[in-house]
Amino acid sequence: MSMDLDAPVPMAALQEQPTATILCCNCGAPIDGTTAAGALCTDCVKLTVDITQGIQRESVLHMCKDCERWLQPPSSWVSAAPESRELLALCLRKLRGLTKVRIIDASFIWTEPHSRRVKVKITIQQEAFQGTILQQTFEVEYVVASQQCPDCQKSYTANTWRSSIQVRQKVPHKRTFLYLEQLILKHNAHRDTINIKETKDGLDFFFAQRNHAERMVDFLSSVAPTRVKKSQELISMDVHTSVKQYKITYSVELIPICKDDLVALPLKLARSLGNISPLTLCYRVGTSINLLDPNTLQTTDVPTAVYWRSPFKNLADVQELVEFIVMDIEPVGQSNGRFSLAEATVALASDLGVNDQTYFTRTHLGGVLHVGDSVLGYHLTRTNFNNENFEAIEQSHQYGSTIPDVVLVKKFYARKKKGKSRNWRLKRMAREEEEGTINRRQQEQERLEADFELFLRDIEEDQELRSTLQLYKAKNAKPRPERMEGVETGDGDVEQMEEDEESDDENVPQINMDELLEDFDELNVGDEE
Repeated sequence: MSMDLDAPVPMAALQEQPTATILCCNCGAPIDGTTAAGALCTDCVKLTVDITQGIQRESVLHMCKDCERWLQPPSSWVSAAPESRELLALCLRKLRGLTKVRIIDASFIWTEPHSRRVKVKITIQQEAFQGTILQQTFEVEYVVASQQCPDCQKSYTANTWRSSIQVRQKVPHKRTFLYLEQLILKHNAHRDTINIKETKDGLDFFFAQRNHAERMVDFLSSVAPTRVKKSQELISMDVHTSVKQYKITYSVELIPICKDDLVALPLKLARSLGNISPLTLCYRVGTSINLLDPNTLQTTDVPTAVYWRSPFKNLADVQELVEFIVMDIEPVGQSNGRFSLAEATVALASDLGVNDQTYFTRTHLGGVLHVGDSVLGYHLTRTNFNNENFEAIEQSHQYGSTIPDVVLVKKFYARKKKGKSRNWRLKRMAREEEEGTINRRQQEQERLEADFELFLRDIEEDQELRSTLQLYKAKNAKPRPERMEGVETGDGDVEQMEEDEESDDENVPQINMDELLEDFDELNVGDEE
């Protein structure tokens, strides 16, 4: 049996057949006819096909100048920083025709801030022919137009508020509201207000929505002991749907006790608070009243609910402080936190050179007072108090003999230089004055400036108070001029007086530059140096 074998096949026959080659109908370049799209080469496809056709190259962005928010059609307003992702998304939504293509990349092109133009560079892809995907890059220019948002329109119109907060404190000074103002600025709690009005005993905040006012009330209750009352007034009603519109007012009353006040507690309340001495000193006011017995360094807290069940007033405030001179001081050795107990002998600063009257007392300032220092305190022997709680203490067999002649409060730093420029400053809220009080406030301007100066001094002297606030570097802070040795000037007497004043102010506590923040201009915030 024989088998016939096929003849060998040459290797050339196994090679691929040559592809069909045609010429480009536009430029005549040879191309693959089986894969070419529309008989065009790649370069001609890029030149003749425009996948960006139908996409806007110019558009308009609307921005509110007052709140710096951007209009997102149809009626919503969003906050977006320049060249942010939020603003880029808003720009892409404004363009018609982008839904038909695929976005590969988008970025901002830098423009002058005052040009009111925003340029965006966009890269897209789209299938030009079957099996051919084309990628192109183009630029879109946006014109920034100004348009006032509805919220800002209401803020410039009278009687548009729907909810208000009346914050009041019945004290003869404004120190509490100055501190409360700094806390509001630090936490930006006033961002939803449409107006802030200053009254005789406090501040009024106005809001466009009820939930904004409730959020502000919660903030005030979290930083200060308050009592809140609510009232509402019907302004309109739809008889067909029974939909009613109300104006809601919250009355927030602050406790009329401030830091460094002398407090006479009711005897029953003092026994319930750890049997503390009823004659105490308020050293801090937070969400509760923190009291200190300067004779024993015993401390206690009076919660807000306990205070309003049996309210009491202060026995004396900071306006009744008198300057004393420390003649002798001896530490006892007992301490409680930052307080150190000491026995001191003091004399009135006004009695020096007149008589030799001195007073012996116990004080909690043993760690900061030295012989010769000036200290502020309450002079009880020369003061008549019209207070029921203090009369009960005097008639008490247990506490009547423990009333001291003098209660020392804080160290006093003499400042010889009036209006001394500070290297730091505070920010103030923009607010308007109540109608009919402009003339009265002009007469009280000196008292308000004095309260603000005392508040600034408290910040310098109290590090614990300073840690809760935001202090900013002063814009016009000038370095102290240096004098060259061996050089005399014609104004020798004047310079000698200035040196004496500066040497007297060297003992005054100074704020370190590391504790200060850089200034950034914010909306509705004024500067107060």
